[in-house]
Amino acid sequence: MSGGAQGKAAQTEAGTKKRGKLPLIAAVLVLLLAGGGAGAWYAGLLPGFGGNHDTHEAADAVAKAAAKPPVFIEIPDIIANLNSTARRQTFIKVRARLEVADEAQGKIVQAAMPRLLDLFGGYLRETRPEELRGSAGTQRLREEIVTRANLAVAPARISDVLFVELVMQ
Repeated sequence: MSGGAQGKAAQTEAGTKKRGKLPLIAAVLVLLLAGGGAGAWYAGLLPGFGGNHDTHEAADAVAKAAAKPPVFIEIPDIIANLNSTARRQTFIKVRARLEVADEAQGKIVQAAMPRLLDLFGGYLRETRPEELRGSAGTQRLREEIVTRANLAVAPARISDVLFVELVMQ
């Protein structure tokens, strides 16, 4: 074989290798674009596809709800002894406010205040001092109070508890 024939054979072989990779690269690109498009649709970033009308209505409802400020209900001071195995008793003093959506729910919460005070006091008497230490303990206390309060004021809904004073002695 001559040098020219070997060069053409080498070029043909190299061209075949490049053409063999081209469909693979194209397929990977198509899959990446399809995956990105599906993710954007699922996340709701493509407004024209999939009928996102529900999310727009929900966003409008949230905007209307945010327009009126929440109502804060003052809880009288709660002083309770904690569940302690030490010789000396540990006491806690809690002063807090409950956050509700509107005045109507605020009236329901005010009417249920004796029940709320009983629930909170009972929960605090069963709590150990080490459970309330640190920010994680305060967060747990907040979650428990919200959960118990929502059970006590069933038609109304308490969205948060704001601690004004939390003293352990």
